[in-house]
Amino acid sequence: MGKKGGSTVLKRKPAPRLWPIHRKEFVWVVKPTPGPHSLESCLPLTIILRDILDAAKTRKEAKIIASQGKVYVDGEVRREDKFPTGLMDVISLPEVDKHFRVLPSHKGLTLHPITKEEASFKLCRIESKTTVKKGHIQLNLHDGSNMLIKVADPKNPQEDVYSAFDTVKLSLPNRQILEHIKMKKNSFAVITGGKNIGKYGKIIEIEEAKGKKRKDAIVTIEDEKGNRYQTILKFVFAIGETHPLIALPEAPQNV
Repeated sequence: MGKKGGSTVLKRKPAPRLWPIHRKEFVWVVKPTPGPHSLESCLPLTIILRDILDAAKTRKEAKIIASQGKVYVDGEVRREDKFPTGLMDVISLPEVDKHFRVLPSHKGLTLHPITKEEASFKLCRIESKTTVKKGHIQLNLHDGSNMLIKVADPKNPQEDVYSAFDTVKLSLPNRQILEHIKMKKNSFAVITGGKNIGKYGKIIEIEEAKGKKRKDAIVTIEDEKGNRYQTILKFVFAIGETHPLIALPEAPQNV
């Protein structure tokens, strides 16, 4: 019989560049299971426990830690060491009272320490929205999840205040909307891709270009030091309207 399904193994050399692993030390590396984030934009729990947090020396130890229910992702126990975590996910180790948020950095993705209070919510970007039956609007979020917004009057949907590329603040683990952040001028945002990945600041301008998709519009962001960066809207993640709602790492010094 012919082969069915994709490969279940992954070599270190072609592994995503954002993974902090030694490429030539060993041949193989853990391949994440299908989940909320793609292979190119995720960090498996094994990589986090063994290579980033040094909570385990080997994958076997990382599997034991995860299987014992000691790792929480977005407020839920994750016992599979290959589970993929990604942008804005909250990772908690309650036994040692440590909490982290996955944020973009100049190296790809990083784990930024946060407080227990901040670990009670998550930011999700709206990738698109769809009108579904029975008077509901479905918000499709960047982490692969969906949310249904009930509409009292489908012909005059007062509850439909959400747009693509806006951000919603969700409580964890019950995932209720706490706040809505518009993607607009003067909002605070972080860059999640391109050569300026990891930079953050206030949105100065969003291009109103006709004849191109909105995700390709040029966005200008200015940091607190007055440095300006440009990227496309696809790589911009709003994190607050009057101030950032999440703790952010210090900006690296320009050299």
